[in-house]
Amino acid sequence: MIERALSTIIENKFGKGKAIIIIGPRQVGKTTLCKTILENKAHLFLDGDDPTVRNILTNPNTEQLKSILANHKIIFIDEAQRIENIGLTLKIITDQFKDVQILVSGSSAFEINNRLNEPLTGRKWEYQLFPISWGELENDIGYLKSEQQLELRLLYGLYPDVINNPGDEVEVLKQLVSSYLYKDILSYSGIRKPEILEKILKGLALQVGSEVSYNELAQLIGVDKKTINSYIDLLVQGYVIFKLPSFSRNLRNEIKTNQKIYFYDTGVRNMLIGNFTPLENRIDKGAIWENFLIAERMKKLSYQGSLANSYFWRTKQQQEIDYVEEISGVITGYEFKWNPKAKTKIHKSFIEAYNSKIEVINNSNFREFIK
Repeated sequence: MIERALSTIIENKFGKGKAIIIIGPRQVGKTTLCKTILENKAHLFLDGDDPTVRNILTNPNTEQLKSILANHKIIFIDEAQRIENIGLTLKIITDQFKDVQILVSGSSAFEINNRLNEPLTGRKWEYQLFPISWGELENDIGYLKSEQQLELRLLYGLYPDVINNPGDEVEVLKQLVSSYLYKDILSYSGIRKPEILEKILKGLALQVGSEVSYNELAQLIGVDKKTINSYIDLLVQGYVIFKLPSFSRNLRNEIKTNQKIYFYDTGVRNMLIGNFTPLENRIDKGAIWENFLIAERMKKLSYQGSLANSYFWRTKQQQEIDYVEEISGVITGYEFKWNPKAKTKIHKSFIEAYNSKIEVINNSNFREFIK
């Protein structure tokens, strides 16, 4: 198993009086991560997919919980979003059983956030687990093998099941997309029109690297802007996509309200448009590379607990910087080029306005940016 960056972080939170919550999409390895952390620790495992477990944890009182927990000091609850009132149950355990450590995993941001946030305010450590990061992969298989796999990872992504089934990547992604993107999101969000969700996803996949216009998407798909907005918010909550807002502080001609949308996994993106053509023959190679780097950067910042803010920058005169990061007042721009020999235009107006620097990231120097 590939060692996950969160393993040590989570273990260091044990015994500090708060529940530990791990959320993220299906199939990224949450259950595997928890079981690995608990491998040599005595614990009670409760599966939220089990109807009996759901029943006993829905409305238990303190005495019932004492019987359920018995003498266990560590409780692992998997698929917690399936359990009604799980937030209140976890609150009782955290408040009344101070020596019990709770570890919880959940696949649905829609459900688990609604059920945990208010009851567990101030009582939880919460972490997001994503598909395998480049840093995790390289630490596991080494520099040379990861370098040999770079194009494969850009095409097929970094879901554990995809990495573990070389030769069957397309089939694995097909099943992953059909179950996780459509079934989960549709079932948890109450959406009844999968064809609209599918059209929006394909539209976003084709616009990776470009600014997204909700109005244009609405006209293209034949629905109103409000519907587009609600569906995109659900896809963000489901860890399928994330938004990158535009950066603006000083210059009058800056685009201030637009945003770009990226996929957490390039394999999912390529599956949505049904294109696994080798990079050398693709017109969207630059967009895939940009999506890959920004998604990996997001994983890195999340796992490090960074307070950095992420943006892109563009002016009305079409001057653009792919990615801008601001932390503690320090602003850095990044331009992404697949080919190290490609020419890059450096925008002096940005550098001067923000006392910034601009770095160019290509396929020969990208590791420091995302590891």
